[in-house]
Amino acid sequence: MTQTSSIILGGGCFWCVEAIFNGLRGIISAKPGYAGGHVEHPSYKAVCTGRTGHAEVVRVVFNPAEIGLEDILRVFFTTHDPTQLNRQGNDVGTQYRSVIFGDEAQQAVARTVRDDIAAQNIWEAPLVTSIEGPAHFWEAEESHHDYFARNPETAYCAAVVAPKIAKARKLYRDRLK
Repeated sequence: MTQTSSIILGGGCFWCVEAIFNGLRGIISAKPGYAGGHVEHPSYKAVCTGRTGHAEVVRVVFNPAEIGLEDILRVFFTTHDPTQLNRQGNDVGTQYRSVIFGDEAQQAVARTVRDDIAAQNIWEAPLVTSIEGPAHFWEAEESHHDYFARNPETAYCAAVVAPKIAKARKLYRDRLK
Protein backbone atom coordinates (compact mmCIF):
# COMPACT_ATOMS: atom_id res chain seq x y z
CA MET A 1 0.00 0.00 0.00
CA THR A 2 1.35 3.41 -0.99
CA GLN A 3 1.96 5.84 1.85
CA THR A 4 0.58 9.27 1.07
CA SER A 5 0.83 12.72 2.55
CA SER A 6 -1.00 15.94 1.77
CA ILE A 7 -0.59 19.67 2.07
CA ILE A 8 -2.86 22.62 1.24
CA LEU A 9 -1.39 25.35 -0.97
CA GLY A 10 -2.84 28.68 -2.05
CA GLY A 11 -1.06 30.49 -4.86
CA GLY A 12 -3.71 32.66 -6.42
CA CYS A 13 -6.26 31.10 -8.72
CA PHE A 14 -6.66 27.43 -7.90
CA TRP A 15 -6.95 26.52 -11.59
CA CYS A 16 -3.24 27.37 -12.02
CA VAL A 17 -2.00 25.52 -8.94
CA GLU A 18 -4.11 22.43 -9.68
CA ALA A 19 -2.91 22.19 -13.30
CA ILE A 20 0.76 22.54 -12.34
CA PHE A 21 0.69 19.87 -9.64
CA ASN A 22 -1.45 17.40 -11.56
CA GLY A 23 1.34 17.31 -14.15
CA LEU A 24 4.05 16.13 -11.74
CA ARG A 25 5.17 12.57 -11.00
CA GLY A 26 4.39 11.50 -7.46
CA ILE A 27 1.26 13.61 -7.22
CA ILE A 28 -1.72 11.39 -6.58
CA SER A 29 -4.24 14.22 -6.76
CA ALA A 30 -4.48 17.98 -6.70
CA LYS A 31 -8.00 19.16 -5.91
CA PRO A 32 -9.22 22.77 -5.87
CA GLY A 33 -11.03 24.10 -2.85
CA TYR A 34 -11.18 26.69 -0.10
CA ALA A 35 -9.41 26.96 3.27
CA GLY A 36 -8.63 29.44 5.99
CA GLY A 37 -12.01 31.09 6.30
CA HIS A 38 -14.81 31.35 8.84
CA VAL A 39 -17.81 30.15 6.78
CA GLU A 40 -18.77 26.49 6.59
CA HIS A 41 -19.41 24.99 3.15
CA PRO A 42 -18.28 28.09 1.21
CA SER A 43 -19.18 28.46 -2.44
CA TYR A 44 -17.04 29.90 -5.21
CA LYS A 45 -19.40 32.86 -5.45
CA ALA A 46 -19.12 33.56 -1.71
CA VAL A 47 -15.33 33.16 -1.62
CA CYS A 48 -14.97 35.55 -4.57
CA THR A 49 -16.55 38.32 -2.48
CA GLY A 50 -13.52 38.21 -0.18
CA ARG A 51 -15.83 38.19 2.86
CA THR A 52 -15.55 34.51 3.88
CA GLY A 53 -11.86 34.69 4.77
CA HIS A 54 -11.08 31.69 2.58
CA ALA A 55 -8.25 31.41 0.08
CA GLU A 56 -8.57 29.52 -3.16
CA VAL A 57 -6.35 26.52 -2.47
CA VAL A 58 -5.38 23.11 -3.75
CA ARG A 59 -5.05 20.02 -1.56
CA VAL A 60 -2.05 18.20 -2.96
CA VAL A 61 -1.93 14.48 -2.11
CA PHE A 62 1.43 12.95 -2.90
CA ASN A 63 3.59 9.87 -2.54
CA PRO A 64 6.61 10.99 -0.48
CA ALA A 65 8.65 8.10 -1.92
CA GLU A 66 8.33 9.74 -5.36
CA ILE A 67 8.26 13.47 -4.55
CA GLY A 68 9.14 15.05 -1.25
CA LEU A 69 7.49 17.95 0.50
CA GLU A 70 10.56 20.14 -0.08
CA ASP A 71 10.29 19.56 -3.83
CA ILE A 72 6.57 20.32 -3.80
CA LEU A 73 7.21 23.57 -1.95
CA ARG A 74 10.01 24.58 -4.33
CA VAL A 75 7.61 24.10 -7.25
CA PHE A 76 5.01 26.13 -5.35
CA PHE A 77 7.37 29.03 -4.55
CA THR A 78 8.72 29.24 -8.10
CA THR A 79 5.53 28.91 -10.15
CA HIS A 80 3.44 31.66 -8.57
CA ASP A 81 4.53 35.08 -7.31
CA PRO A 82 4.96 34.75 -3.54
CA THR A 83 5.83 38.45 -3.24
CA GLN A 84 2.33 39.74 -3.97
CA LEU A 85 0.16 40.29 -0.92
CA ASN A 86 -3.47 39.24 -1.44
CA ARG A 87 -3.18 38.99 -5.20
CA GLN A 88 -1.72 37.21 -8.19
CA GLY A 89 -1.49 39.54 -11.15
CA ASN A 90 -4.95 40.92 -11.89
CA ASP A 91 -6.62 38.54 -9.40
CA VAL A 92 -6.93 40.77 -6.33
CA GLY A 93 -8.31 39.96 -2.89
CA THR A 94 -7.50 37.89 0.18
CA GLN A 95 -8.93 34.83 -1.59
CA TYR A 96 -5.86 34.96 -3.89
CA ARG A 97 -3.27 35.15 -1.11
CA SER A 98 -0.12 33.06 -1.09
CA VAL A 99 -0.53 30.61 1.78
CA ILE A 100 0.53 27.19 3.00
CA PHE A 101 -1.63 25.26 5.48
CA GLY A 102 0.08 22.37 7.25
CA ASP A 103 0.94 20.67 10.49
CA GLU A 104 3.92 21.75 12.62
CA ALA A 105 6.43 19.57 10.75
CA GLN A 106 5.16 20.83 7.38
CA GLN A 107 5.30 24.42 8.61
CA ALA A 108 8.95 23.94 9.61
CA VAL A 109 9.80 22.54 6.15
CA ALA A 110 7.86 25.39 4.53
CA ARG A 111 9.78 28.03 6.51
CA THR A 112 13.10 26.40 5.54
CA VAL A 113 12.19 26.26 1.85
CA ARG A 114 10.79 29.81 1.91
CA ASP A 115 13.96 31.12 3.53
CA ASP A 116 16.11 29.24 1.01
CA ILE A 117 14.11 30.63 -1.94
CA ALA A 118 14.38 34.13 -0.44
CA ALA A 119 18.16 33.76 -0.04
CA GLN A 120 18.50 32.75 -3.71
CA ASN A 121 17.01 36.10 -4.77
CA ILE A 122 14.74 34.40 -7.31
CA TRP A 123 12.20 37.16 -6.64
CA GLU A 124 13.07 40.85 -6.52
CA ALA A 125 10.76 41.59 -3.57
CA PRO A 126 10.38 39.94 -0.15
CA LEU A 127 8.25 36.79 0.05
CA VAL A 128 4.89 37.35 1.77
CA THR A 129 3.60 33.76 1.76
CA SER A 130 1.76 33.01 4.96
CA ILE A 131 2.60 29.69 6.63
CA GLU A 132 -0.29 28.60 8.81
CA GLY A 133 -1.50 25.62 10.80
CA PRO A 134 -3.92 22.99 9.57
CA ALA A 135 -7.17 24.28 8.08
CA HIS A 136 -10.37 22.63 7.03
CA PHE A 137 -10.39 21.99 3.28
CA TRP A 138 -13.69 22.55 1.52
CA GLU A 139 -13.57 20.97 -1.94
CA ALA A 140 -14.60 23.32 -4.74
CA GLU A 141 -17.57 22.71 -6.95
CA GLU A 142 -17.07 20.06 -9.65
CA SER A 143 -17.02 22.71 -12.39
CA HIS A 144 -13.62 23.88 -11.04
CA HIS A 145 -11.97 20.45 -11.13
CA ASP A 146 -9.50 20.01 -14.01
CA TYR A 147 -10.65 23.41 -15.25
CA PHE A 148 -7.60 24.14 -17.38
CA ALA A 149 -7.59 20.66 -18.93
CA ARG A 150 -11.23 21.11 -19.93
CA ASN A 151 -11.05 24.81 -20.93
CA PRO A 152 -7.56 25.63 -22.27
CA GLU A 153 -8.86 28.04 -24.90
CA THR A 154 -10.75 30.37 -22.57
CA ALA A 155 -9.20 33.81 -22.37
CA TYR A 156 -8.19 33.48 -18.70
CA CYS A 157 -6.63 30.06 -19.19
CA ALA A 158 -4.72 31.14 -22.29
CA ALA A 159 -3.47 34.38 -20.71
CA VAL A 160 -2.84 33.32 -17.11
CA VAL A 161 -2.85 29.55 -16.57
CA ALA A 162 -0.97 28.42 -19.69
CA PRO A 163 2.12 30.61 -19.07
CA LYS A 164 2.40 29.31 -15.50
CA ILE A 165 2.16 25.72 -16.72
CA ALA A 166 4.76 26.40 -19.40
CA LYS A 167 7.09 27.84 -16.75
CA ALA A 168 6.59 24.79 -14.51
CA ARG A 169 7.20 22.39 -17.39
CA LYS A 170 10.41 24.20 -18.29
CA LEU A 171 11.71 24.39 -14.70
CA TYR A 172 10.64 20.89 -13.66
CA ARG A 173 10.90 18.92 -16.91
CA ASP A 174 12.55 16.02 -15.07
CA ARG A 175 9.54 15.71 -12.73
CA LEU A 176 6.74 15.62 -15.29
CA LYS A 177 4.40 12.62 -15.58
